[in-house]
Formats: sequence, structure tokens, C-alpha cells
Amino acid sequence: MSKKKDHNQILQLETDIVKILKSIYDPEIPVNIYDLGLIYDIIIDDENKVEVVMTLTAPNCPIADQILMEVKNRIEFLDEITECNVNLVFDPPWGQTMMSEEALLELGML
Repeated sequence: MSKKKDHNQILQLETDIVKILKSIYDPEIPVNIYDLGLIYDIIIDDENKVEVVMTLTAPNCPIADQILMEVKNRIEFLDEITECNVNLVFDPPWGQTMMSEEALLELGML
């Protein structure tokens, strides 16, 4: 029987995962995938299995597999995480309005 995590444990895991996602960059855009708005959701279950729901800036991204594998591998590197699945979606489609203020500043769009 798995032990239910408290709110602080979940928040800490989410924080650690976000740090990892902020260290992964789209090679064509000098901004990390989190601030680009490519991450739609991070779901952590009671067994520390993680699902990342994300998109790409374009459906025909030539390095899609590489980015998805990097997200999976880096999150699974955390000791607490038992498994990570990356769910690639294109609905809603990505747009510049999903970018963080930091990303817009970095790209000179703000």
C-alpha cells in the first residue's frame, strides 16, 4: 500500500521537475521549454510516477524525439521518481501568448 504524500512533498517534487524543465532548451530558440510555454501539465501520482503533458512549437519539429527523450530521462534521474511518461499533444496549439514574461524579454518581444 502506497503512502499518501503530503502537500509539501508534492510541491517540492513539482519544483524539482520545473527546475529540470527550465534546463532543457529548444535548440532553435534560446529559451527553455518551460518558459516557452511548451509544458501544459505535470501530474505526479502516489507512486511518484510522473506524466508531463507538453507540446512543441511546431508539429513537424525535426528534433521532437530528442526533446521528449531528454525530458523523460532527466526527470527519471530524480531519485524520488519511479517513472516518467511524456504525453505530446497539439491541442491547444502552441502560440507566443503561452510564453512567460522572461521568455518574451529574452527574445526582445516585450
